[in-house]
Amino acid sequence: MAVNQQTKENILLIIWGQALAAMLGSLFFSEFMGYEPCELCWYQRILMYPLVVIYGYAAVKKDIRLGLPGLILSGIGICVSTYHYLIQKLPSLHEAGEACGLVPCNGQYVNYFGFITIPFLALTAFIVIFVLHITLLLQQRRGND
Repeated sequence: MAVNQQTKENILLIIWGQALAAMLGSLFFSEFMGYEPCELCWYQRILMYPLVVIYGYAAVKKDIRLGLPGLILSGIGICVSTYHYLIQKLPSLHEAGEACGLVPCNGQYVNYFGFITIPFLALTAFIVIFVLHITLLLQQRRGND
């Protein structure tokens, strides 16, 4: 089943909206809640913030191919966020988070339902962006065949 152009544009806007929400969420936690980011949080921000510009530009131009750097950044972000989350949740890695910098990476400012932490939120955002981008690329490829 082929996806029409309007649906592709809407998905591209959803990707951009996810990146924007993640950026604003991280700023909310640090600027309004006063949670100081750890070193791994900074790396996740470095990977997330450009996605707002990359996918915003791709959405304005209505071309997912312009978002290729975003696919790479979100893939790396998945790895960093997964590692950060594991440092927080696995006792065997918990000690590695203490040597992360001035703010320990194993600290959990939030822990909703026993598993939703800030790195988990970042991981979810990176996965949504990555999967939707891959979906659009596959749809575009099917349309060109």
